[in-house]
Amino acid sequence: MTGITGLSKKNTFVLTVRDSDVVAAALREALAGASPEERPGLERAAALVESTAAANESLLQARWVRSRLAAVGFTGDVASVTAVRALRQAEPKLSLLAAVHLQKEAVAHPE
Repeated sequence: MTGITGLSKKNTFVLTVRDSDVVAAALREALAGASPEERPGLERAAALVESTAAANESLLQARWVRSRLAAVGFTGDVASVTAVRALRQAEPKLSLLAAVHLQKEAVAHPE
């Protein structure tokens, strides 16, 4: 799970919180006792979690920005002022400075 904390008008920092290590450990435990029928699905799930866990903080922030923009129906240019407005509409507690920082991460990591 990815979450972004530190979103308030008084804070200008963004902290990424991840618990993929907990999910990966649970999948490894499940694999240890898995039946032959369950193994392929659990192995695929473990591989997906590991690949997601390898993503750096700026990439996760970029993905988060894109998901928040999609949640408010924004389909325009991520580098635009309108995108910052839409991001702040999606997250009303987000400061302008934090929104611009997150926008820059999204622009730096196009998908």
